[in-house]
Amino acid sequence: MTQLSPARSWVASANGHADFPLQNLPLGIFSVDGGALRSGVAIGERIFDLQAALHAGLFDGAARQAVEAMADGQLNEFFDLGRSARVALRERLLELLREDSPLRGKVETAKLLLVAADCQMHLPARINDYTDFYVGIEHAQNVGKLFRPDNPLLPNYKYVPIGYHGRASTIRPSGTDVRRPKGQTLPAGQAEPTFGPCARLDYELELGIWIGKGNALGEPIPIGDAAEHIGGFCLLNDWSARDIQAWEYQPLGPFLSKSFLTSISPWVVTAEALEPFRRPQPARPEGDPQPLPYLLDTRDQAGGALDIELEVLLLTEAMVEQNLPAQRLTLSNTQYMYWTVAQMIAHHSVNGCQLQAGDLFGSGTLSGPENHQFGSLLEITEGGKKPIELASGEVRRFLEDGDEIILRARCRREGFASIGFGECRGKILPAR
Repeated sequence: MTQLSPARSWVASANGHADFPLQNLPLGIFSVDGGALRSGVAIGERIFDLQAALHAGLFDGAARQAVEAMADGQLNEFFDLGRSARVALRERLLELLREDSPLRGKVETAKLLLVAADCQMHLPARINDYTDFYVGIEHAQNVGKLFRPDNPLLPNYKYVPIGYHGRASTIRPSGTDVRRPKGQTLPAGQAEPTFGPCARLDYELELGIWIGKGNALGEPIPIGDAAEHIGGFCLLNDWSARDIQAWEYQPLGPFLSKSFLTSISPWVVTAEALEPFRRPQPARPEGDPQPLPYLLDTRDQAGGALDIELEVLLLTEAMVEQNLPAQRLTLSNTQYMYWTVAQMIAHHSVNGCQLQAGDLFGSGTLSGPENHQFGSLLEITEGGKKPIELASGEVRRFLEDGDEIILRARCRREGFASIGFGECRGKILPAR
């Protein structure tokens, strides 16, 4: 299903909107004044209330089934319906919201459009499992150089989409404050660890992937079918306590350094909205091995990559006091993913692992090859050795209390309307 590039909406704020024009129509869960959770669609500066539209009789057939599946204030059952339900709902929403819609009057009479600023956003789905991958090869090499200068990239990286199981219970929507964690660290030159607040708090710029229809236990998802199991996308900030991580990560990998909070943008951008921004998977450098057969699919290689511009901004308390805008730290892209999303799904399930609707994947930090494209302060400051100077006169090696990190994403292509993901924000609070 292709995007309707020239189409405009009768919802005035949608036309030319940086994130949510008619061509996007992302799904989310919201509430008003502490009321019940409801499903909605972002359109410009408004939220189209899907439950109210259902009661107004604006959906039938597969589109009605799709909205009915969201009645419990979560998108899990909707995700499990698969692509056909998403497409049916999207086509009906385009009919309702396009500029020349004969149903405009009915939508306006039913008061289905709420002011987004008056609504509170929630997690889109019940997250049973969360897996964080490591598919950003530039990040993997940069971090590897800090710890293993002579051998930055371990040999399995180019054969296996590396990942670890994270903590689903601490995933929160954009706007949730980030309490500085405490933990064990091993100060330089000491033989025994100490306990206290993290001193090297960092962000990680990632793409989040929602799993749509799941698979039965013991039945792997073939690489050729994997794209059908994608429910949608979001932004993800894998907050990281680097000093805690350095002490705990061997031999089993991240634990408390990652599990204190993970932030995501609340809107689910569908695969259909991203269709114009698909790209061929970049060719592997000469000498790199081809993926094993269970990870190699012609269609996936021809269009399994995504062209999404990713941005990180920092807003400090001093910047707010000086009326300065947030300062950009990073401008990267999803095209630096060494493995596609389909390859991640195929590998995760190849051993028979059951994926469920509403499971969440993180891509891993998506850095580019240049310093201004690095997706974490660990890389930008070379582990704290090279502090960055801010417009406010401050310097940063890692994040300080009161700092706010903002993630944004944009998809652009000549001849098509650009779309975005909304923001993923989090402000650092002092340790308890």
